[in-house]
Amino acid sequence: MRARTQESIALSGDGESWFLINASPEIRAQLDAFPELWPRAKRHSPIAGILFTNGDLDHCLGLLSLRESHPLVVHATAAMRDGFRQGNVLYRTLERFAGQIDWRVVALGEEQALGGEATKLRVTALPLAGNLPLHLKTLRASSPEDNVGYVVRDERTGGRLAYLSGVAGPSPELERAVAGADVVFFDGTFWTSDELPAAGLGTRRAEDMSHWPISGPGGSLAFLSRLTARRRIFIHVNNTNPMLREDGPARAELARHGVEVAFDGMELEL
Repeated sequence: MRARTQESIALSGDGESWFLINASPEIRAQLDAFPELWPRAKRHSPIAGILFTNGDLDHCLGLLSLRESHPLVVHATAAMRDGFRQGNVLYRTLERFAGQIDWRVVALGEEQALGGEATKLRVTALPLAGNLPLHLKTLRASSPEDNVGYVVRDERTGGRLAYLSGVAGPSPELERAVAGADVVFFDGTFWTSDELPAAGLGTRRAEDMSHWPISGPGGSLAFLSRLTARRRIFIHVNNTNPMLREDGPARAELARHGVEVAFDGMELEL
């Protein structure tokens, strides 16, 4: 079974400026494994921006590992930004000098440019049903800004990528996100609703954690199977998910539907 690090992808429209969607706790190993993200001069980074899908620690904790002297641009909703900053003493390491971090607030449903004109990438954030991060529960009410998917459009090719790593179930916003997408990355956390209880690893079902189970007639695999996207890829896969076994029946079912599982080093073009 192929080893995988935690969920994050890198995007570029020109091969020079790169944008990360989520910054996992394993970001150091992920950067080391991808030479295009290596510094090209002293205090340089080709990372032109980071986008957060939600405030879960496996999506944003890596930001603290990027606390050196290169300024950071972070795209997130106001709710995600405030959830990460407020009451977080570790956040002070990202405020050691003026301009160390530049938060760009993402407005739901509004397309905006990523980086300068040369990058040719535009992004739209769409709300998806989800839970508050564990560290924020009981501290405030939930908001539509707490969990989003991104639609990225390449102005050069017209290609569209939908990145939807946390999906609780079907919704009009989800339908809007996948409409016309050439590539879809989709929440692949659990194969079945009772995956953790059945393995003796907890009592919560997939739906309790706002993850749409993959299998079954009402599962997300059936949803992905009807899409016209040329590539449909599960990402954010829990280590209990049987589709991680390349020679198993779950992976064979994915193959019958033309659906893939993301892996470290996967590359594609729009």
